[in-house]
Amino acid sequence: MDKQAVKLLEQALALSPDARAALADSLLDSLDIESDVQVEQKWREEIHKRISELDSGIVQAVPWPEVRKRLTGQTGK
Repeated sequence: MDKQAVKLLEQALALSPDARAALADSLLDSLDIESDVQVEQKWREEIHKRISELDSGIVQAVPWPEVRKRLTGQTGK
């Protein structure tokens, strides 16, 4: 990494988590030279389906601490 990139990285790391996430998203988008329109449309449909399921109560969200316990095998029971 050249000096300019190192300096930019240091400045980026000093940003708030939200600002860093937005910056990272923008940088990743800039690397997306070709986008598959059909894949993008399918992802949008899936997102809308999941939001509808949450809004209607068909599915229930699981809080992150519970997911973490399940993933690490710590059932807490």
